[in-house]
Amino acid sequence: ESPARTRQTTMMAAGHIVHNWKARWFILRQNTLVYYKLEGGRKVTPPKGRILLDGCTITCPCLEYENRPLLIKLKTRTSTEYFLEASSREERDAWAFEITGAIHAGQPGKVQQLHVLKNSFKLPPHISLHRIVDKMHDSSSGIRSSPNMEQGSTYKKTFLGSSLVDWLISNSFAASRLEAVTLASMLMEENFLRPVGVRSMGAIRSGDLAEQFLDDSTALYTFAESFKKKMSPKEEISLSTMELSGMVVKQGYLAKQGHKRKNWKVRRFVLRKDPAFLHYYDPSKEENRPVGGFSLRGSLVSALEDNGVPTGVKGNVQGNLFKVITKDDKHYYIQASSKAERAEWIEAIKKKRKTEK
Repeated sequence: ESPARTRQTTMMAAGHIVHNWKARWFILRQNTLVYYKLEGGRKVTPPKGRILLDGCTITCPCLEYENRPLLIKLKTRTSTEYFLEASSREERDAWAFEITGAIHAGQPGKVQQLHVLKNSFKLPPHISLHRIVDKMHDSSSGIRSSPNMEQGSTYKKTFLGSSLVDWLISNSFAASRLEAVTLASMLMEENFLRPVGVRSMGAIRSGDLAEQFLDDSTALYTFAESFKKKMSPKEEISLSTMELSGMVVKQGYLAKQGHKRKNWKVRRFVLRKDPAFLHYYDPSKEENRPVGGFSLRGSLVSALEDNGVPTGVKGNVQGNLFKVITKDDKHYYIQASSKAERAEWIEAIKKKRKTEK
């Protein structure tokens, strides 16, 4: 038996007729979730019930009970609803992942896709951070802030990093926790949110995109006062119309290391040809103009090894790095969300660079 099929533990389950919560012992078999009563900490045979996973839909995180953030909801083909409560976030997500795998067991492609989802941030190319922040402020469906304690201090009007991650997923702004963490980090990097307290401030100093928004229940955040971001007095980049006249051949989100503060920010990259330029856009800015870019003529592009952090790169980096050195010797460090994506970008850049010569 593979571990995926024999995952077992105690979870709290709500009776689907009377919603009373009881501890049950769950075992995940190929396409069935079997549960047992517990007496004196032992499972009582025969099983109390089984949930056939074929045709089930799963909701995780399920936010139907405000005081129970660790819920998974299963709705069977016949519309019976089951609520299962795990004992930790890690356990909840591991179960959700395995159950989703079991639901799609008949479609191996789907399971493969799940494994990819677990480790990538695939953000749609035109996500609007302003729209997300507007919805976060919505009085009925927004994120609720309240006083929270950390190490003896109380911080007013804050919310947990993990609550925001849950909120982003349940509002369909992100499909996986990693994606939501990336999105949450973008919101913070772009000054829509700010970290509060020891834990989240420490995470930012680590310089790692995913760490910054600790997906746990101890990192606190709040809305930044300046809800609309002020234009920084940075020198405006003068872009010639010629630069932007090329045809767009590829675009998508990548993380880029800043030149001064060496912090990672997610940017929408656009590759154009004739002339070959790579521009990057700030997703927090409504206007559609790049915040930077460079000509690919005479540039060098290469993948960086995944063992250890290369020189010139700061922070705890996830891998999938590549580097572009421009003709005037400026080094750009860029991170893709997967090896395949990195290969695609390198290939596309090389191809366009060649046609420029």
